[in-house]
Amino acid sequence: MFESLTQRLSGTIERLRGRGRLSEENIREATREVRIALLEADVALPVVQALIERIKVRAVGQEVLKSLTPGQALIKVVRDELTAVMGSQASDLNLNVPAPAVILMAGLQGAGKTTTVAKLAKHLKERRKKKVMVVSADVYRPAAIEQLKTLAEQVDVLFFPSSADQKPEVIVRAAIDDARKSYADVLIVDTAGRTSIDDAMMAEIKALHAAVAPVETLFVVDSMTGQDAAVTAKHFSDALPLTGVVLTKTDGDARGGAALSVRYVTGRPIKFIGVGEKPDGLDVFHPDRVASRILDMGDVLSLVEQVEQQVDKDKAQKLAEKVAKGKKFDLNDMKDQLEQMQNMGGLHGLMDKLPGMGQIPDAVKNQVTGKEVPRMVAIINSMTKKERRNPALLNGSRRARIAKGSGMTPADVNKLMKQFQQMEKMMSKLSGGGMKGLMRGMKGMMGGRGGMPFR
Repeated sequence: MFESLTQRLSGTIERLRGRGRLSEENIREATREVRIALLEADVALPVVQALIERIKVRAVGQEVLKSLTPGQALIKVVRDELTAVMGSQASDLNLNVPAPAVILMAGLQGAGKTTTVAKLAKHLKERRKKKVMVVSADVYRPAAIEQLKTLAEQVDVLFFPSSADQKPEVIVRAAIDDARKSYADVLIVDTAGRTSIDDAMMAEIKALHAAVAPVETLFVVDSMTGQDAAVTAKHFSDALPLTGVVLTKTDGDARGGAALSVRYVTGRPIKFIGVGEKPDGLDVFHPDRVASRILDMGDVLSLVEQVEQQVDKDKAQKLAEKVAKGKKFDLNDMKDQLEQMQNMGGLHGLMDKLPGMGQIPDAVKNQVTGKEVPRMVAIINSMTKKERRNPALLNGSRRARIAKGSGMTPADVNKLMKQFQQMEKMMSKLSGGGMKGLMRGMKGMMGGRGGMPFR
């Protein structure tokens, strides 16, 4: 998400960063480039106009021109205004009500509502420690009820059965009663969608909203529709008292226009962003972190949170103890590290959270396809237990056998072994020189210039 916007803005930002002085002409030129970048990212025109105006007002004032580092001061202004237009800070769900807290999910067909219901259920169960029930009130698409049932089993939450011959209000009222009896904290309601907004749809969802009085009404919208997402959300917010928006399919949206437009156009906060099809692909939307990512400053806080949630702490502890005792790092350890990285979305999933990615040429970034880590794991899986414990055994004939067994080439096996040697060296530096040794090792591994470790 935001790749094209980041690339366009990172050049402008880099030119400003080192400037000792800025003139009004420099600022005019910079804001013109920011305006073009935003329009190309499919940000709604009123949002672009308001954003540029606010940046100009602050930029030509004392705050920037009189600053000791005016280039950096202007970058801060752009970051602050991008953050403000997206909602300043993360907006939490209001679950502080008598159980069950009812969350109503609305949106057009194909936006990913049913998948998002399961993702949100998993999020609330694992991160908020809530007992969750889900129910489908989509009586027009019988497959939707079965789909939600399957997803509920996958994420291990309660599912209330419904059928296509029932009325949506009857379904949800019965689900609320059952949620009370089951002591569920939260009931998430999946509703029917249409291919476009129509009067019948709006009347039905208004009636359902009035009947169940949800504490949260979330509008689910496909971010790939760009500024159309903001327009559709506006129609819904006019008809329903929305409490927030969920942007889906953000991994397929390189422009990011929807994220920058929705809050301004609807006045409703973006609460979550959905990535991919997997049940854990839902993140809380943090406007300040997203603004940093747009300006190519990375998102280290989200990266740290991701590591906290998805890294196996027992395995990490065992490896740390092993390294501290001076024991050799082997290919089993490397496989564990690769699998943990894959759990966090692989190299591709981590890239957009790292600072400076906008400066890396497309040709290099495009080499990261998401298949690198599974291929490396496949090569290690083709080795014998003895070979994994003792990589020195891997002569030419063994490497040829491993390449054949994993469907790779001997060159791929050699590349993996070279990366293993770099990791092994880094681990030995950690046991010998603590954190300083590790940093030296990482610098060496990345070529000293921040290059990419897995090419």
